[in-house]
Amino acid sequence: MTNANATTGGLNPLFHPAAYYASPGAVLGDRSLSTPEKRIILSSWASDMYAVESHPALREIPGMDHTIRLADILAALRKLDDDDDPPPRGGASMRLRRPAFDAGADDEGRPPDRRTLIDRSA
Repeated sequence: MTNANATTGGLNPLFHPAAYYASPGAVLGDRSLSTPEKRIILSSWASDMYAVESHPALREIPGMDHTIRLADILAALRKLDDDDDPPPRGGASMRLRRPAFDAGADDEGRPPDRRTLIDRSA
């Protein structure tokens, strides 16, 4: 990892946040930053651009001497939204119930039985 010069002089933390903050929690705790500024810093850290090769759950931020877990960054972003619920699990499809378009559908929206269709056509 390359370390950027940590001497920031009079630069704003938004220009080089890694020199000011060692963790997502430190970003959240800085009262001098607005919520949108905190979101900018945390979102930039979550970017795939900083993903550690072969370890996509880690982020290597230039100027920091350690890696940061993506889960910690995303948890901090959720706290900005006052959302303590874990993110929804992905990958599983949901089966949605179709509305009852068939005139012969029963009260629960199920299509009529095939035998009923055959009997009606006779």
